[in-house]
Parts: sequence; structure tokens; C-alpha cells
Amino acid sequence: MSPTTLPAWQALIEHHRATQHLHLRERFAAEPDRFQRMHEELDGLLLDYSKNRIGEDTLNLLCRLADEAGAADLRRQMYAGGKINLSENRAVLHTALRLPESAPPVFVDDINIVPQVHAELNRALNFAERLQNGTHTGCTGAPIRDVVNIGIGGSDLGPRMVAQALAPYRQNLNVHFAANLDSADLDAVLRRVQPETTLFIIASKSFRTPETLLNAQAARRWFLQSGRSQADIARHFAAVSANTEAAAAFGIAPENVFAMFDWVGGRYSVWSAIGLPVMCAIGSANFRQFLRGGHAMDQHFLHTPWRRNIPALLALIGIWQQNFCGSTSHIVIPYSHGLRRLPAHLQQLDMESNGKSHLRQGSPADCATGAAIWGEAGVNCQHAFFQLIHQGTQTIPVDFIVPLRGEADDDGRHRHLVANAFAQAEALMRGKSEAEALAELAGSSLPQAQRAALARQRSFSGNRPSNTILIERLTPYTLGLLLAMYEHKVFMQGAIWGINSFDQWGVEYGKVLAQTILPELNGAPVAEHDASTAALIERYRQHTASQP
Repeated sequence: MSPTTLPAWQALIEHHRATQHLHLRERFAAEPDRFQRMHEELDGLLLDYSKNRIGEDTLNLLCRLADEAGAADLRRQMYAGGKINLSENRAVLHTALRLPESAPPVFVDDINIVPQVHAELNRALNFAERLQNGTHTGCTGAPIRDVVNIGIGGSDLGPRMVAQALAPYRQNLNVHFAANLDSADLDAVLRRVQPETTLFIIASKSFRTPETLLNAQAARRWFLQSGRSQADIARHFAAVSANTEAAAAFGIAPENVFAMFDWVGGRYSVWSAIGLPVMCAIGSANFRQFLRGGHAMDQHFLHTPWRRNIPALLALIGIWQQNFCGSTSHIVIPYSHGLRRLPAHLQQLDMESNGKSHLRQGSPADCATGAAIWGEAGVNCQHAFFQLIHQGTQTIPVDFIVPLRGEADDDGRHRHLVANAFAQAEALMRGKSEAEALAELAGSSLPQAQRAALARQRSFSGNRPSNTILIERLTPYTLGLLLAMYEHKVFMQGAIWGINSFDQWGVEYGKVLAQTILPELNGAPVAEHDASTAALIERYRQHTASQP
């Protein structure tokens, strides 16, 4: 059923018409307890959603919409191992990756997967520990110093972001990532490492992902050209894959191949053995804290009523902004250098999940789904795109993510960072009227007409929505809370829109077409293409033919 047919959806349309004239300034002036009613906390994470164009009546209607859409039932099915990924007939159980070992059974095809999860987790953590303490050495007996993760998509973005965010917790190993087929990416890493002290992790469920396999083969050539033998590969390569045969054919020892599960999508997999580079970077204890943070958010999302539920509130307010207020994108701005890759990870998590135009049963969606997600680290981005969000013609909701404490002793810089984040959120909400801007120019010697024109340039409409998410400090636990929060937000929105958030056929289609074009670039007869594609192929062939 399309959500647009639900009574709450229709009521929200009318509610928006009746309340769209209200300014956030007016709401705050009339509601001195607004922050108290519109914030939630969990284990050091605080969500302030009071700077959104909503009231209690809005929230009540949005919670009704969640109930009418059956979000609670789909949530129950997900946690229980139901195959809610209908197009691939798979369960969706990234939450199971974060379960404690003593958790009640979770069954997939009549098999309790909790022991499997912990067996594979312990294997991966033990391997990382052997790398850190020097028990697993390279082929010359020298300890491993550098770990290079070769993957793409969810096998790169999540682990790269988490390893970067938790850099202050790094232990004995340097961890690097290579994903791009542009040779400059991997080559830059190889220039910084030595063959005898480097271990490569090949992260690919199928062990056939073209980009990953091409980079893996390039890494193997580099390793062998250094004078090492084929037999030495077993000491210097590991894999995270479901295809153990292909990994073995590559030269990877079976004991260094770590499993991926069919019931976890790539963009949700950093909690699994895909997180092996993170384990290598921060160690077992810190990685388990990361899992505990994710599990705490899982329990909160599962058991908390919508009105107090942090991921559900983010999802419902996002639906309000997109489907009723007309926004088409959403900005995530972490005021943390460690979280500078978080927007890139969330782009895949959100847009690959909810960039769908058909409902779960195949009928066309008749409402907007899947906002465009973008962002950068603050305060840098204040000098880039903040002009657009303050005075542009579009209204773009923002998430401000702010650690209250920095990683080093605060010499005043972190306090300035926090002040900037809070000020930007307030400025977006309050704005500045033309009269206020004119009053600021009252003492100017400019002619009155020029002051009036300048006041118009200096005015801000305000009434622009944002959430502020505070964490006490960026730790493995709080990062686990944060990532799981966004995962459940994405699930919740997909549940209400009635789409499947757990397949990605659009990604697969491009891969298929690339396999058709690749031999044509190499000189094979060109199949029938549109005029543009055919001309581009021909231009490439002419260029390569002219090169020495």
C-alpha cells in the first residue's frame, strides 16, 4: 500500500497547509519549554530536534503515520530474521552482528546465527591481535607494520570512516585503504609501504567485484615483483569473502579468509569481518565497545515509543521535510575532523538504501523517496556552501554533529568549533529581518536608499530546519551509537515509504553495462549503442591507438 493513501498522510497534507506560515522564532517565543519537550538522550548522545518546523500536533500525526504504515511490524520482522529483503529473499540482520554472545537465538533458515556471528568475530579479532603482537609475521619473519584494505562501496566507505574517526585509538599497525580503479589511489599507498611488512585485506563477498579484484591483482603483482614467491602470498594476503574457493585460487590461506553473511548488505557490514581493518587499527577491546554502542542503539530503537525514539524521530522529521515541506536534499555536518568521512558513508547508507522508485511489491511509488545526502566537516564548509543554506532559494535541512570535547586538551580551538556549530544552527532558525539589518546600518554614513538596498542583502529569512546531535566525545562506543542511529533512521523511512531499503539493483545495472563496453574499448566490434555512447567509445579507441 502506498503511504499516500493512509489517513495520517492526508492529515499531514492539511496540517502543513494550516501551519506553514508559522516561523520558528514565533514557536520558540510561544513555547519556553520547547527544547525540554523536543530533545532525547541516550548514553551521552543528545538529539535536539526543536529547531524544526514542527509542533506536538505534527509529531503526533507523524507517529500515527508510522503506525498506519506498519513500521513496528516490519521492525519486529527485521530483528527476528524475517526475509524482508523481498527482491533477494534475504533476511536483514546487521543488528545481529552487534548482539552479545549471551543473546537469545536469532534464526535464519532454522539456524541460530548468534554462534556463527561470534565465531567469525572472534576469528577476525584474534587474527588482528596476532598482527598487532607480531605473532603473525611476514614471509621474512619481520612483523607486519602496514595493513592495506582493498575493497569498494560498503567494503571501503564504512571501515575507512570508522578507522579514520577512531585514529586516536590506533595501536601498533598503520591501516590504509584503496578503492578507486584510478591507479593513483593504490599506487600512492604502495609507495608508502614495504612488501615484507605489509598485509593486504581483499574485501569482496563474491571475490569477483571487478574494481576490487583488479586492485587486488595489482597489489599481488607489486608483491611478487619485489622478489617474493607465490607461496609467500599466504603470509601477506587475507580476505573477507563468501567465496573461499576464489580466495584460495588467489593464494590466500583458508585460515585467513573471513566469512561474509548473505543477510548483511555491504553498507551495513562494518560491524562484521568487513571491519577487520578497523580491528587491526584499534584492537579487540575498542572494537567490542564499538559493537556495544551499536547494540545500545538497537535496543533503544526496538523498545522505545516513536515519540521518544531517536532514530524514529529523525526519520519522521525527515519525511515531514521531504514529503510535506518539499526539501529534496539533506546535509550532514560533523564538527569533528575525525568524522570528516561520515557524510560519504551516509551517502551510500541512505541513497543506496532508499533511492527507489517502486514499492516493495513492485508498484510505482507515488511520493518522493530518498533525499540526496551531502556534507562536509565544519567549520571548513561554513566558507563553502553555507551561503546557499542561509540565503538560497532552497530550504535544506541540516544535521549538526558536535562532540562536546575534542581529542586533545582544549587550548580554545575546540570551544570556538562548538560555538560555530551552535551559532549556525541558531542563525538558520532565527534569521535576520530586513528591519533588523537596517537598524544595524543606522549609524552608517551611506545614503538612505543605499542602506535600504544593503539591508535587503543582509537579511536572512531564517525558519530553516536543523537537528543538533551532541556526543560527549568521539569514542568507539559513541561512534557505534551514532552509526546505528543513522542505520535505523534509513530503515524507518523505507518502512514508511513502503520501499525495500536493502537491495541495490541500480548499482548492479551499471556493472552489467560496463562488462559490455570493456571489450569494445579493447578493440572488439562495437555493439549497438546510442549515438553518444558509440561516439565516446570511438574517441577512446582513437586516443589509445595514437599512443606509443
